[in-house]
Amino acid sequence: MSATDTTPVTLPTAAPAVPPPAGRARRRGAKDPKQTTARHLRSNRTAYLMIAPMVILLAIFVIWPLGYAFYLSLFEISFYQDAKFVGLQFYTYVLTDPSFWHSLGVGLRYALMVVPTILVLALLLASFIKTLSKRAAAIMKTTIYVPAVVSSVLTSVIFLFIYQDEGVANWFVGLVHARPIAWLNTDATALPSIAVPGVWLGFGVSTLIMLAGILDIPESYYESALLDGANFRQRTWYITIPGLKNVLLYLLVTGFTLALQEFQLPLIMTGGGPVDATNTPNLYIFNSFRDATPFATSYSLTASLLLFLVLGAISLVIFRAVSSQKSADS
Repeated sequence: MSATDTTPVTLPTAAPAVPPPAGRARRRGAKDPKQTTARHLRSNRTAYLMIAPMVILLAIFVIWPLGYAFYLSLFEISFYQDAKFVGLQFYTYVLTDPSFWHSLGVGLRYALMVVPTILVLALLLASFIKTLSKRAAAIMKTTIYVPAVVSSVLTSVIFLFIYQDEGVANWFVGLVHARPIAWLNTDATALPSIAVPGVWLGFGVSTLIMLAGILDIPESYYESALLDGANFRQRTWYITIPGLKNVLLYLLVTGFTLALQEFQLPLIMTGGGPVDATNTPNLYIFNSFRDATPFATSYSLTASLLLFLVLGAISLVIFRAVSSQKSADS
């Protein structure tokens, strides 16, 4: 083409932009939710694989037996007749039985005697062990753990001798020139008498757990409090107890759960008497199962499930009343 050629040149035009289909328009940088979910699952695959055995075991040994127990509670079970579907009839029987509610009251009173006493003794003893040397602390920790390895049956027998008319308990009563007390044969003293070995069995492990929590509290907190002139009570109230919040929550939940299920101490020491003063829920269920009525199995099974609901409700109340907190490094 020459320099003098003036023929116009036609340039190719770009194709018109086709708008994206409806619903496909995205902002720049937006991520596909499906891709995000898939990436999340891949990144947490190891965690899911690690908890899978526990979930499987929980389903096999807890969830399935619990569901099957509820299914059986809907039937009238007898060893001599075929099972008969009765719906929620046994739940009505248990909930309208004054003995069931009385046993729950006995269990709650026993728990209120045992659990707070254990927590106070464990806190005081753990605070004392913290001040000892390593050798003395090791001896104390070994000593207080001894009750934990003693069986409840042996403990019951030992305290039966202590509470006899000529036992150690009445010997101390005689020092103040008082008359001997029938500790296990009086409804006013029977339950507190059983609570004493309950405290003796439980405070050792609770003390070690409390001691581990106290040792985890930074020592600089106590040093600053001492410089400000804080005494033992103030250091305990403003430093130790707040620092042990998670530990106290654990001990409260487990303590109340175990105390409400106490069975061996009242069975061996009093048999639930006198006048059902020590008839705890598990002992009530045990006696109901051994009852001569033909449908004792269904009744005791239903009472067990209702006790499970009561324990869950109490644990929920404790969790709401004592909120846990995350540990943070200072």
